[in-house]
Amino acid sequence: MIKDLVHDEAVLSVPCEPATVEDAAVAQDLLDTLASIEDAACLAANQIGVTKAIIVFQDESGKAHVMYNPRILMGLAATKVPESCLTHEEETRVTRFAKIKVAFDELVDGAFKPRKRDYLGWEAQMIQHMVDHCKGKLI
Repeated sequence: MIKDLVHDEAVLSVPCEPATVEDAAVAQDLLDTLASIEDAACLAANQIGVTKAIIVFQDESGKAHVMYNPRILMGLAATKVPESCLTHEEETRVTRFAKIKVAFDELVDGAFKPRKRDYLGWEAQMIQHMVDHCKGKLI
């Protein structure tokens, strides 16, 4: 279901709780909402008012991905980059890594499967932005 975006910093600054397999509907809401927003590339659950550690993003080919409980394990090549956000008006310069290793859960056949993957460039930047959202950190 398509949800309204939350712009209230009091809601967005609350750290998210760990997601469970029962939160699959939240992930679907994120996917539906992301698909409904022109030129959007990523969303975190708290941006639709749910304080669960779930993020979605579109890769460079446009395929959507869901991560439950994402954690950045390692980052390389930090640099300052301009960044904007669907729920924050102003563009901000933030430090992001060009390459990251992320641990997360993936929902497979009704159960979480732990995963670790490396991401580069734009995808790495989006994931870092969404992980910040899960921590309640505003850009």
